[in-house]
Amino acid sequence: MNFETLAIQSTQFHDANASAVVPPIYLSTTFEREPDSSIPHGHIYTRASNPNRNALEKAYAALEGGAVGMAFASGQAATTTLFQCLLPGDHVIIPDDAYYGTPALLLEVLGLWGLQFSKADMSDLAAVEAAFRPNTKLVWMETPSNPLLKITDIQAVADLARRKGAYSACDNTWATPVLQRPLDLGCDVSMHSATKYFGGHSDLLSGALIFKENGPLAEKARQLQSLGGAVPSPFDCWLIVRGIKTLALRVRQQSANATQLARYLRTHPQLEAVHYPYLESHAGYEVAKRQMVSGGGMLSIQIKGGAEEALAVKSKVKVFIRATSLGGVESLIEHRATAEGAHSVSPKNLLRISVGLEHVDDLIADLAQALG
Repeated sequence: MNFETLAIQSTQFHDANASAVVPPIYLSTTFEREPDSSIPHGHIYTRASNPNRNALEKAYAALEGGAVGMAFASGQAATTTLFQCLLPGDHVIIPDDAYYGTPALLLEVLGLWGLQFSKADMSDLAAVEAAFRPNTKLVWMETPSNPLLKITDIQAVADLARRKGAYSACDNTWATPVLQRPLDLGCDVSMHSATKYFGGHSDLLSGALIFKENGPLAEKARQLQSLGGAVPSPFDCWLIVRGIKTLALRVRQQSANATQLARYLRTHPQLEAVHYPYLESHAGYEVAKRQMVSGGGMLSIQIKGGAEEALAVKSKVKVFIRATSLGGVESLIEHRATAEGAHSVSPKNLLRISVGLEHVDDLIADLAQALG
């Protein structure tokens, strides 16, 4: 099926009670057994399974072309679960410009447990290969990266990891399966902060892992999901299922808006750089064109000057909302170094932009007046 049809078909729910077209929300935490203690519908307790979560997880697998989908309470919960599938003493390779929460998690939490990690420039295959150790068990990709939108050749890195006997995983939050499917490119796992584009309306918190195969890694993750209990509520699952139905329409329009905005900004005299993978000047343009349908709804700009000049631009916007997060219908702008805090490696003059569904002419006009 085409993606739009699959998004509708994969989220349909057969309601045996009332034949409702829109699925009901099963808020129950526990489920009745038969007199002989058998489980008629497969559900015992919502931490382990719930009809709304099961429906969402099946949709995740279908949309990413995987065998197993799993839903979590947040993107960070999903990431944590995957790392916990490894053992103390194992080694992980992550991007040198990874989302700041990923190295913080490895350093401040899982590092104390004995998990090792190192960073590499994921846009340089030789650098990735040089980062391998005998105990490397996982290569973690993020493409486009946050906030510099660097591009990783997913297939090349996944092939390298497989030759080295390691798993490969990709944070696919920014591209979504509408624009990029890492499992089709050889990845073992695709991860999402479903808070962003899947939910699409800045009103829920959730995460996802999708596994190419139903093997030992997926089985371990499922065990940790149930034992750890970091799962989304039935209502949040219901909201994401609703969001999936319009995912393709939203992402494609956001991407079209972002492309126009990036093309306008690339020659602006007040800007030092514009980071967007579908600009011909972008270092990863050729790889992005090969593995992405379009450039996505995210971009970042570097203002000439430093933090003071960037903050001044941010303070003048009228249509953009000054807020953290991304993927919602509203356009957001933030000074990334401020959001990340004292340990941020983001350039001090960088503003990260999540492009929404407003008319692109209004977005261009707003940044034009803010840049002066």
